[in-house]
Amino acid sequence: MSDTYPIRPVTGEEFETWARVVSDTYGEDRTEEDLAVERSATELERTLAAFDEGRIIGGTAACTRVLTVPGAVLPTAGITWVGVTPTHRRRGVLTCLMRRQLTDLYEGGGEPIAALRPSEAPIYGRYGYGPASRGALLRCEKRSMAFLPGTDFGDGRIRLLERDEARPLVEEVYERVRPGAVGWPDRPGNCWDIRLADGPQDREGATALRHAVHRESGGRADGYALYRIKDGHGDGGRAVQVVELVAVTRRAYAALWRFLAGIDLVPWIEYEGAADEALPYLLADPRAVRAHEVDRLWVRLVDVARALAGRRYALPLEVVLDVRDDFCPWNTGRLRLWAETGTAGCERTAAAPDLRLTPAELGAAFLGGTTLETLARAGRVEELRPGALARASAAFRGAGEPFYPGGPAFPAF
Repeated sequence: MSDTYPIRPVTGEEFETWARVVSDTYGEDRTEEDLAVERSATELERTLAAFDEGRIIGGTAACTRVLTVPGAVLPTAGITWVGVTPTHRRRGVLTCLMRRQLTDLYEGGGEPIAALRPSEAPIYGRYGYGPASRGALLRCEKRSMAFLPGTDFGDGRIRLLERDEARPLVEEVYERVRPGAVGWPDRPGNCWDIRLADGPQDREGATALRHAVHRESGGRADGYALYRIKDGHGDGGRAVQVVELVAVTRRAYAALWRFLAGIDLVPWIEYEGAADEALPYLLADPRAVRAHEVDRLWVRLVDVARALAGRRYALPLEVVLDVRDDFCPWNTGRLRLWAETGTAGCERTAAAPDLRLTPAELGAAFLGGTTLETLARAGRVEELRPGALARASAAFRGAGEPFYPGGPAFPAF
């Protein structure tokens, strides 16, 4: 396949063509302004393009990022710009790109894990990615959003700010929360450029982005909500479309939701939040918040041993994993995973295995949300030693549901 469709990184002169080819696979156009922002956030040496007779027919890219995982922060390849032109679908081009990308990561000693937010869920499981975090599409009926008596909103203040004034405060709040929030990636400045982009193509018919910043009584920013107002298009009325809500304290969290619920002439709020979002438990009527679960971040263990040793575990653990990895054969074999308070290790072993599984299951469980026991009930994890499954499942589990607060699946991780 690589002889038929050669693969290599793109040059600066090829970036625009490459970006337009990939974005066209999503039915999206790219303006010159879009391309300028996205070019600044793209590491050309970490792009890949497939060619047919000198023409770009598909691509992918990796972003150099770190991700908060249980008990640690790990270097992570944020996978983005994945697409193959419609003229070359179902010819193995995407498989070849994915294999090359993962092989380059492993052989170059790069990040031990890769992560992405897929536009289509069925695609990436065959490459060893597993759904590691879930979210909830929340639709809130504002007239029923009465807060419980005694809710502590604090004595802070909320102000609507212009983007340039809000941005340093928003970045500061995000960085205060991120190190302890499993599933959250870091955001270099060029990623904030994309997150706060507000051209007509970013609004999808909604208003310009609003920036509501909460300050505690001492004056320091400790929360923010980014939102738009969108028309209802016949689905029951206009809605406050919350793009992102981050709070350092529970008081700031409650105050921001009270602010959003108090916006006049808009009967609904829509937000893609965490699977265990606290909002319904602030309300006298939790049914005012209707939730539809969705998958968000998918994780691939590029180097299984390094990845498993890099995170921390809820319980002391010693387990031998029989890993089968057809797509990245260097991971195949038996690995002894051990964990104690504050440390962990993983190495090759000839000992008898306790569990049999693939990197897709390990990726799904890696952030501490999806449990190994759940996957075993689906027939995806095989217990070879009685008791090993329950112990390992509990050890992998996190304190809460991991959440990925990123924006759209494409183009930025």
